[in-house]
Amino acid sequence: MTICCYVDSPVGRLALEADGEALTGVHWASDGERTRDKPSPVLREAGRQLERYFARKLRSFDLPLAGRGTDFQKSVWKMMREIPYGETATYGGMAMALGSGPRAVGMACGRNPIPIIVPCHRVLGSGGKEGGFSGGKGLPTKRQLLALEGVVLL
Repeated sequence: MTICCYVDSPVGRLALEADGEALTGVHWASDGERTRDKPSPVLREAGRQLERYFARKLRSFDLPLAGRGTDFQKSVWKMMREIPYGETATYGGMAMALGSGPRAVGMACGRNPIPIIVPCHRVLGSGGKEGGFSGGKGLPTKRQLLALEGVVLL
C-alpha cells in the first residue's frame, strides 16, 4: 500500500510516497493534489530532511529507499547517490564507469522515481552542459537545485 504526503519547497509542492518501510517516490504535485493519508515515520523523516536540505543544513540524505526500476537503472541511481553535495558528474563519465552509454545513463536519470534525494540534478552533459531534467519545471528546476548547492554552471 502506498502512503503519500505533501511538502512545500522552493522548487514547488512535492508529493512523497512510501510503502510504509521505505520512500518509493518523489514527484511534483499537481494543483489541488491533496492527501488524506496519515504520514508514516519514513514520510515524516523524508519531509524533515528535505526541509533541512532546502535550508542548506543537510548535505546527504539518510533514508530507506525503494525506487522501482531495472537493475541497470538501480545501478545508475546508486551511483548518483554517491555524487557529493555541490559536485557534479557527467552522463559520459557515469556510462564509462558502468560499461554503458551516455544515453542509457540519461534515460535512467530521467526515470529516477526519487529526484532530489537521489540527485539526478547533479548529472550534466559533456563540457558542463545541463543535459535534461524531468522534474518540476525542467531545466529551471535543475538550475535552482544546483544553485542551492553552490554549483556554478558555465
